[in-house]
Amino acid sequence: MRREDLLKAAAAFEAAAEQAASSGLIAESAREILRALDCERRAGSVGPQVLQLIKPRA
Repeated sequence: MRREDLLKAAAAFEAAAEQAASSGLIAESAREILRALDCERRAGSVGPQVLQLIKPRA
């Protein structure tokens, strides 16, 4: 998925969590919050990955 798609999904999960919390469904709200955090984490890791190797001096 693209970064924008993941951030949109995270926003949707946050809105669902807020609605669930206002309805008193705490467990469902917590699940939606975790799904939103997962999307945000995955959005942060989208893109080129850089591997940096540090060689110790002898």
